[in-house]
Amino acid sequence: MTSKNSTMDIPQQAGAWGAVFSMSLCVAMLIASEFMPVSLLTPIADSLGATEGQTGQAISISGFFAVTASLLMTTLAGRIDRKWVLIAMTGLMLLSLGLIAAAPTFIVLMLARALLGICIGGFWALGTAVIMRLVPKESVSRALAVMYTGQAVAAAFAAPIGSYLGGIIGWRGVFWILVPIVALNLVWQLLVLPSLPANDRQSFRSLLEVLKRPYFAQGITAVILTFSGAFSMFAYLRPFLETVTGVDVVTLSQLFLVLGCSGFIGTWAGGRYADDHVIRLLQVVPLTMAVVTLGLIGFGQFVVTTAALLAIWGIMNTAMSIGWMAWLSQNVDDEPEAAGSLIVAAIQSSILLGAALGGALLDHIGVDATFMGSAVLSGIAVLLVGSGNRLLKDTSFRKC
Repeated sequence: MTSKNSTMDIPQQAGAWGAVFSMSLCVAMLIASEFMPVSLLTPIADSLGATEGQTGQAISISGFFAVTASLLMTTLAGRIDRKWVLIAMTGLMLLSLGLIAAAPTFIVLMLARALLGICIGGFWALGTAVIMRLVPKESVSRALAVMYTGQAVAAAFAAPIGSYLGGIIGWRGVFWILVPIVALNLVWQLLVLPSLPANDRQSFRSLLEVLKRPYFAQGITAVILTFSGAFSMFAYLRPFLETVTGVDVVTLSQLFLVLGCSGFIGTWAGGRYADDHVIRLLQVVPLTMAVVTLGLIGFGQFVVTTAALLAIWGIMNTAMSIGWMAWLSQNVDDEPEAAGSLIVAAIQSSILLGAALGGALLDHIGVDATFMGSAVLSGIAVLLVGSGNRLLKDTSFRKC
């Protein structure tokens, strides 16, 4: 008996990697679209008459809809060719960006962010499963690293460019710049993505069956805590840098650039070590993030120290996503779409939880409390990962 993946036709390698690179650009645009408001939090809030905490919640609304979309996507898509599902998600991102750029009120911004959330959830729910179909098994971690290079690029340049250009052309102009790039990405996907017929019709029962696996449930819980800890700090990094570090717009952009560029190291490390050392990666990431966040609370008034700490945090942030997706591909390879839906729902729930918790702490106590909450969540994640033995699939779930 052969595994489900081995029965799939693998496209010619040149075409397959072209499709992987088109997905990488889509990831870059998704990350830029989702997190660009972090670097523009203050001007967006001022323009739309909202507090910084409320604007942070507008960021989190995309997470709420991404959770819903990720859980429903593989079931509602049925047997629709996955190529066209991915293209539909890219088209929806294009519509959302136009609405964000033109938003006359806070309500319209929330609506546009909701549409973006559907796109995010739908794309990520299928992303890892599609990668597993495009390339041979031994190349999956490398292909994931290529796809997540888009995340590193967006992390490196979206925030600093966003904060810099926002001061020149305004935050709306920044989002208008993204529109033609996403349009070009849509055309590229039409040209290079191969036909990817659905193999089985997914159901909610499939999701529940995967979730009932003890090792997977343990992993999902660790995912929620790891990502919520990371995002509750990242979403409110600009207010911290402005009030505690005391930087101007130029230095702010430089610090975001340091954080983002370090993500390229995290992408390389994730692709290099996820195959053979995935558990160690999942242990190191939240532990280091917690230590760095505490370091920022203690030494955030020093610009050079802050830059060094943000560089370390940026490495961990990019490696974090690759590590968990590699864990999924190694331990739930028999049900990648169901597992992908669940893990994306967990990650987006974490963004929602992190932004909500961080925003509440920021508005009612202060930014130090926001960062302390982030460190606590990351610390609990370390305890949940533990030795890693409980995150590995039992032989009873292996398929010949």
